[in-house]
Amino acid sequence: MNKTKLTIIYYSQTGVNLSMAKKAAETAEGFGAEVRLRKVKELLDTSNVIEGSAWEKVLKEEENIELASADDLVWADAVILSTPTRFGNVASQMKAFLDSLGGVWAEGKLANKYVTAFTSAQNNNGGQEETIRALYTTAMHWGSIIVPTGYTDPSIYKQGGNPYGVSATQDAQSQNEKTVNDVLDAVEHQTKRLLTIASK
Repeated sequence: MNKTKLTIIYYSQTGVNLSMAKKAAETAEGFGAEVRLRKVKELLDTSNVIEGSAWEKVLKEEENIELASADDLVWADAVILSTPTRFGNVASQMKAFLDSLGGVWAEGKLANKYVTAFTSAQNNNGGQEETIRALYTTAMHWGSIIVPTGYTDPSIYKQGGNPYGVSATQDAQSQNEKTVNDVLDAVEHQTKRLLTIASK
């Protein structure tokens, strides 16, 4: 039996989306999937990042994670996209990557991929649902098959009740252990749901 091929593409500045992406990768590998974890290119100047800041920690933690490419999506059966929300929309770093995919899209190489998404914002009602819906709109243009969480597991309610996909609501420095665990439990469920559906 062939393994399901999963590509996880994320952008993270405070570490929340990186944590979710890494949890998804760990879950998927445990589920028997072949996994590529990829970051999108940073567009901001990182030369003056504050020492000891969450951003500096993220940059160090992801030094060995490869940059996402169109080939990572072409290769995959299933895709997870993870980005913080920026004013109710996708972070520019993720959007720039998505906008670079016109060539493989035009060749039909993104069609019939199974796609789900995670996001985060600093506060409740910070635009998480709109950000995930924006990612799903892109996936619809690809001809992908969208796999939302719905209310398919108690973990979805515990982490905030977003039926579109997991959405963390506190930055990496202020999360308490229970909040972190609730989010990561929901990430685990969403990842397994995606792979179960894709494997059929």
